Amino acid sequence: MPAIKQTLSEVGETVYATLTDEDDGRICDDIDEAACRERPVSFLLILVSSFFTKLGDALSSPKTTLAWAATAVGAPAFVLGFLVPIRESGSMVPQLFIGSYVRQLALRKWVWVAGSLAQFLAVVGMGLVVLWLEGGVAGWALLGLVTLFSLARGFCSVASKDVMGKTIPKPKRGQLTGWSASLAGAVSIGVGIVLMMPNDGRLATTLLSLLLLCAGVLWLLAALVYAQVPEQPGATDGARNAVEALRQLRLLATDRPFRRFVMTRALLMCSALSAPFYVALAQQEVGSPAWLLGAFVAAAGIASLVSAPLWGRFADRSSKSVMVTAALITSGIGILTALAAAFAESLMATAWYLPLAYFVLSTAHSGVRVGRKTYVVNLATGNRRTDYVAISNSVIGVLLLVVGTAGLLTPLIGHAGVIGLLALMGLAGAALGLTLPQTE
Repeated sequence: MPAIKQTLSEVGETVYATLTDEDDGRICDDIDEAACRERPVSFLLILVSSFFTKLGDALSSPKTTLAWAATAVGAPAFVLGFLVPIRESGSMVPQLFIGSYVRQLALRKWVWVAGSLAQFLAVVGMGLVVLWLEGGVAGWALLGLVTLFSLARGFCSVASKDVMGKTIPKPKRGQLTGWSASLAGAVSIGVGIVLMMPNDGRLATTLLSLLLLCAGVLWLLAALVYAQVPEQPGATDGARNAVEALRQLRLLATDRPFRRFVMTRALLMCSALSAPFYVALAQQEVGSPAWLLGAFVAAAGIASLVSAPLWGRFADRSSKSVMVTAALITSGIGILTALAAAFAESLMATAWYLPLAYFVLSTAHSGVRVGRKTYVVNLATGNRRTDYVAISNSVIGVLLLVVGTAGLLTPLIGHAGVIGLLALMGLAGAALGLTLPQTE
């Protein structure tokens, strides 16, 4: 056991020195001395576990794999419309109450481990549903398992940010987030290539089931790795019940920097909400949905591989600037696509434009995620950080369901019109983001 610990420490030191740009070696003003000594090991373990979960997300994405799986098993049409909102909002809305529970625990990594195990069971269950069930039964089973997955994800979301805040120095958090996304993106490129290969209907169902089963195992591996993170006990003061947790919503009224962050983050939802409309527009203009699935998965993977580490380093210098820049990129490609659909139909009909536009959008979305995660972790310390994460995620979860109804405008303005509308939302987010205070 001591030999394993020594090896882990040596590997952690090497990885930490290679992937971060630490100059003075002791930038630990915001974490305690014990955590500072263990920061290379913590960095390595959180990096590996985050890589596993992000790769699992790529393999079981509701925008691609789950949507295609629902179609393959003959699930009712309404199932497709609920996959993304349930997976995203289900993990966010309850976080105000989840945060109330998590703040009572001296060691919060075990919350993450338990949540990851629940996600393992949920995703493996989805794979078995695709393999064994059909029709309405399969559709309802998928929605139930997505709900379970989403709730477990909520526990992990709150705990992960708090554990990172206790174990990783502030100047390194963005780099950690960026590198994990980049490594997962590299592997998901291969997944996209596989999905582009032609196959018959039965093989497609088997392949989708295998993808989901493999994704589930990744959450199991992540839980085993994360359990080894050397988190120090502490920050349990101020525990409160659910009613008291609701009262914390007053932070939105009394804490101006936090309120502006939540408003900015709400407007930056455009990067996530736009994605399905690029895919739908491509299917409408180009056709060939089989190869399109692989093309869009690969585009997202390449975007994460190339951009996430850059966004991470940028975020450690100014996470506010990352959010603003990513919002401008989202808006730029959205406005360009809307104009192209109106005035350059021949461009839209090419096989390359929309996958390329999706790559640009995915690059911007990566920046939005890295920027806002780094910003909220840096905005506060201790239990106030847990409050910020829980409140912002709960509010965003509700707003996501509301803004997600923009899809109802499709019959009136088309997919390109919705993309353009969400692009304007991104411009407003960039403008508001400029008013945020620096946290680095």
